[in-house]
Amino acid sequence: MKRHKPISLALQGGGALGAYTWGALDRLLEDDRIEIAAVSGSSAGAMCAVVLADGLEEGGAEGARKQLRQFWEGVARAGHANPYRRTPTMAFLNAFMPWAHDNYLALWADLASRFSSPYDFNPLNVNPLKEVLEELVDFGRVRACRHLEIFIGATNVETGRIKVFERDELTADHVMASACLPQLFQAVEIDGAPYWDGGFTGNPALFPLFGVEATRDIVVVQIHPLGREGAPRTASDIIARVNEINFNASLLSELRAIEFVGRLLDQSRLPEERYRKMLIHNLSEAQALTPLGFGVDLNTDLSFFEDLFTTGRKAADRWLDEHFDALGERSTVDLGAMFREAPKAVGAKPLR
Repeated sequence: MKRHKPISLALQGGGALGAYTWGALDRLLEDDRIEIAAVSGSSAGAMCAVVLADGLEEGGAEGARKQLRQFWEGVARAGHANPYRRTPTMAFLNAFMPWAHDNYLALWADLASRFSSPYDFNPLNVNPLKEVLEELVDFGRVRACRHLEIFIGATNVETGRIKVFERDELTADHVMASACLPQLFQAVEIDGAPYWDGGFTGNPALFPLFGVEATRDIVVVQIHPLGREGAPRTASDIIARVNEINFNASLLSELRAIEFVGRLLDQSRLPEERYRKMLIHNLSEAQALTPLGFGVDLNTDLSFFEDLFTTGRKAADRWLDEHFDALGERSTVDLGAMFREAPKAVGAKPLR
């Protein structure tokens, strides 16, 4: 007999790599044993969260799957002129000459951003992603959704702290604040405060999910790998690895806190009426999603999205086979082992 199990999802940001999350969600939505009770997301994870909610509210699981596909196809169309878009030649080189993956155009763009800001080169603050989002998502319907809690993280530029926006207040501006890369776009102002990408301070934020009464299970859909073998040597690889480390820092900090509280609860050193032991799961590909290379998260080629979509679906399929029975019973990530010793980067494996 199939068992109905609620889960909370924590969707990591990562630009174009969020298409992996699209694939994972597509597979989870196929499984009627799973109920998504809450979603926390930053950046690309925030976009997936609101598209998911809108689709669920309008047409159930199938409506959400359709809406997510329309969103990523819309992003590909909007990014057709994107200089980071993978050409057929680049696809060939990546497939047959993996050593040739350095994106020097991305490096030049990064260098230029150090001497020019989006207030200079994009004074009208044009953002094609916002247009895609506003055309597809009915935010009134998202705010009216009552069977899915939503938490969107953004970084307050003035305080350097995370701000979590909740379902009842969400607009396209809140999502764009969560996805605002300061090198490319002007800060998004909400209620007089400027905001940047939520990945800087919560990628994604887990703490809002602690109060979701329907479930203790938090499934992290992780994009950025924790471990990679060896030290990068090229300029682009160094920048890419620094970004991966930075965008995982807040997640690791929250997981360490969850492990500490869980250990104290096991030792009866904290009152159970005030604290809950959260059950942590990780839905990640066994290998890093892409080779190191600066600018890959800005690639808006549809075939790139489809490759990541397929990878995400397969990873979710494996995860369901291996860990469905653990939901509601135990964590499937050994946080104690993770923080007792440094994880070894074997095969660039993420949280396991």
